[in-house]
Formats: sequence, structure tokens, C-alpha cells
Amino acid sequence: MKKLALLIILLFSVSILQAQVIYETIQSSKLGTTREIKVQLPRGYDTNPDKSYPVIVVLDGDYMFEVVAGNVDYYSYWEDMPESIVVGVNQVNSRSADVMYSEQNSLPIETGAAFYEFLGMELIPHINKTYRTVNFRAIVGHDRTANFINYFLLKSQPLFHAYIVISPDLAPDMTAYLTEKLPKVEQKIFYYLATSQNDISQLKAGTEALNNSISAVDNKNLLFKFDVFDKATHYALPAHAIPNALEDIFFVFQPISKSEYTDTILKLDGSPVTYLTDKYATIKTLFDIDKPILINDFNAIEAAINKSEKYQYFEDLGKVARKLYPDTLLGNYFLARFYEETGEPKKAMKAYQTAFVLQEIGSLTKDEMLRRADAIKADFGY
Repeated sequence: MKKLALLIILLFSVSILQAQVIYETIQSSKLGTTREIKVQLPRGYDTNPDKSYPVIVVLDGDYMFEVVAGNVDYYSYWEDMPESIVVGVNQVNSRSADVMYSEQNSLPIETGAAFYEFLGMELIPHINKTYRTVNFRAIVGHDRTANFINYFLLKSQPLFHAYIVISPDLAPDMTAYLTEKLPKVEQKIFYYLATSQNDISQLKAGTEALNNSISAVDNKNLLFKFDVFDKATHYALPAHAIPNALEDIFFVFQPISKSEYTDTILKLDGSPVTYLTDKYATIKTLFDIDKPILINDFNAIEAAINKSEKYQYFEDLGKVARKLYPDTLLGNYFLARFYEETGEPKKAMKAYQTAFVLQEIGSLTKDEMLRRADAIKADFGY
């Protein structure tokens, strides 16, 4: 298992060679010293100057950065998550001091309080000032740093929107704090928690108890996922948990999958076009990203309309496509399908014939549009 984890990390390390990694040293007044960070920028950062990105902060960056950065680069390459800026914080010589908390109330004190302020008051402002960011931030911790990242969730306005908590070494009062806080959060919060059957027994027990407490929370703003892996050791656990965490947090961002199509879209009582537009509106709300509707997602909705034979929805789909891709064939194709299936062949023929002046898109070609127009002309003698 250790060999497998090392192989995965090696592959991820090779992967991030395709992205841009910057090494920085930040002078911190809160820490009274400097702190090293690593920043991975998305592959297209320099060639897309108008694009901004979510930020993922990785504690224990000296060993956790590569596994997170590699996964982020991989999943964003396949559009299963947004391209993101990954920031690793080096703690190799300061970890114990960074995560210090009071034995009386389990809250950060002294060097722990200073590190907390460094992250919130210096690191995040520095990243926002230096790089192009959107208002979505995630944070990742393992073991003692997995406990530490929860302190940001206890704020009245949590600094981060997603928390990846891997085998946390919980402070004595942390479960009680979270149980009190989570029912009251008023913004969408992603909370991913993981342990393993082969984890350190004390940490496994604490993590499972935390899962039981959070699972009982009734709050639609809390998006919670708990994983228990079979064989991963405590130190191999991040290599297993990070991919699952990213898939879970960014599920709605992903293209329409076979299961989403079969289990959700085909079972809709209402409009699949509304489902499509709501999906992308949710992406904007959750991640502060204006993601254009993918052509493959248009194709999935077309397939659902064909299967249900509710052809009236082609009109709405055509209007959405025209708005997003006005210079292409897509909108006219769906409107032509609407006319053709609802008894207006002449309008359908004219809509298909517009192919001459519009751009091809995806698998939709001018030849195909004109072939359809000719077929209608032959059938009805226009």
C-alpha cells in the first residue's frame, strides 16, 4: 500500500510539471518571521489574462502540496473541477507551534493564534492581491492541521467555503464547537471528512464520533461527505482522500454524467432545459465562476428530450443556445428540431438553411444542417 501511495504521489508530481509552480517567501508580522509557500497556477493562467480562479490552501504543504496540486491539475484538465490556484504552506519546522491550542478551551493560543492570523490576515490577502482569484476558497489539513482548519469554520463568516479534513487529531472541544456551529451556517459549506480502517485507532475513533455528530446536523447549507477507506494507513490516507474530496465538492461542476442523465434528468417531471440552466446557475452561486454550458451537456439534454418525446422543450433549448453561442449553428439546430417535431416543416427547413452563414460547433456541421433542410424540401415539395 505504501508503494502504491508513493507511486500515486510520483505521478501527481510529474503531472504538475505541466502547471506553473512558484516558490515564495512571505515576511509575516504575525509570525515575526518568514514563511515559505508554494503556489501552483493553472496551465492556462498566463494565456487567459481575464480569467480568475478559486484558491485551495494546503497545510502541511511540505508533504501535502504535491498530492493536492497533482489532483487539482488532473481533474481540472478533464473539466471535472474548475482550474484553481493551489497554495501550499511549508510547516516542516514549525508544525507543532503552528497548531498550538489551549488545553482549557481548545482554541488557538500564542504561536497557534499567530499562525491562524497569518493565514487569514496575511496569506489570503497576499494571494488575492498577487493573483487573479474568485470568491471561493478551500482548505486542506491532515492530522493536527486537519483539526486546525476547523477554527476558520467557527468564525461568524467562515473564511473558507470547503474544508477537507483528513484523519483529524481533534482538540478536546472541537466536536462540540462544530456541533454548535454547523446548524447555524448561513452560506453553503462543503465539509469532507475521511479516515481508514487502518488509521491510528485513536484518530479513527475521534473521526467516526465527529461523523456521527455532523451527520445529525439539519442544515441545507451544509454539504457533508464522510469516507472510510479500507486499507490506507494514516500517512497514505491523503493520497486516497483528496481525489474523493475534489469529486464530491465539485460534483455539480462536472459535465453531465451517465448516472446524472439516467437517474436524474430522465426522471424529471419538469423541463430538462430548466435543470440545465439551474445546474450552471448553481456553479456560479457556489464557486463564483461563469462557466459556459458545455456542448456535451446540450447534447445530453437533446437526448433526454428525444427519449421523452417532449419536443416542446427544444424551443427553450434553442433560445439558451442562441444566447450563449450566437454565431454558431447550435441555437438554430434546436429551434429547427422544435419546428420539425411540432408540425411546422417550412420554418424548420428555413432554420436548417441558416447553416450557410453560421459557424459549425461540436459535431454539428453545415452539411448536416443542409441535408436536413433538403430532406424536408423533398418530403413536402417546397
